[in-house]
Amino acid sequence: MPQTPLPLRSVIALSGEDRVGFLQGLVSNDVALAAPGRAVWAALLTPQGKWLADFFVFADAGRLLLDAEAAQAESLVHRLSRFRLRAKVALAPAPELSVAAGWGGAPMPPGLGAPDPRHPGAGWRALLAAPPPADATAEDYDRHRLALGLPDGARDLEADKSVLLEAGFDELDGISWSKGCYMGQELTARTKYRGLLKRRLFPVAVDGPLPARGTPVLREDGAEMGEMRSGRDGLGLALLRMPVAEGQALRCGDATLLARVPDWMARPPG
Repeated sequence: MPQTPLPLRSVIALSGEDRVGFLQGLVSNDVALAAPGRAVWAALLTPQGKWLADFFVFADAGRLLLDAEAAQAESLVHRLSRFRLRAKVALAPAPELSVAAGWGGAPMPPGLGAPDPRHPGAGWRALLAAPPPADATAEDYDRHRLALGLPDGARDLEADKSVLLEAGFDELDGISWSKGCYMGQELTARTKYRGLLKRRLFPVAVDGPLPARGTPVLREDGAEMGEMRSGRDGLGLALLRMPVAEGQALRCGDATLLARVPDWMARPPG
């Protein structure tokens, strides 16, 4: 029953009476649904609907807490702060809290935790004043999320380029289609309802040396299919042009990739 701290994540606190309404108008999901025992996965987009960051939203007494990539935390506070205007909200790092994850039946520790909202098999996430006893590593967690086909922020998406539906935000409960306007909503909705999606992140088995992020992925006839994103220990994600067949063999650097369609993925015919 593995659990581990996630040292590449950090926590941002939003306080003030306008905190929910402020964030609600900026991100892809309904942050009003965040409550004790329930986290919300959401993304911040450009006005043109391109990904900038994503994070998990937890609700604490008088605060919203964002479980975000540590490398993005400072810029995320800066980006969000530009939209405060007259809103009664304050944003600041919360270094007293750390992020942990557990899966495979590991019991959730006391404190601020919730099931990972993306997939029933993903386990739980928690924001804790002290890390729980670890019987796994962050690398073990990385293998777990790769096996499920779950994206990991900037390792799998490109700022100012990626659209949410490419990374499965629809099926993985990272978008609300009913909450009202948010920044980038128009392109996100148009991509869904007009069937404009041409590429997707697919989990791949890697036979051979792990290709670097950005390595082109080729069909057997040499036609380019996409590029490699994150990976570890024979598992990875690749951004591929559709259609992609289950078990399709592709070349990437000195490795062969076998694409897989995860159980949660819905794709337009192609």
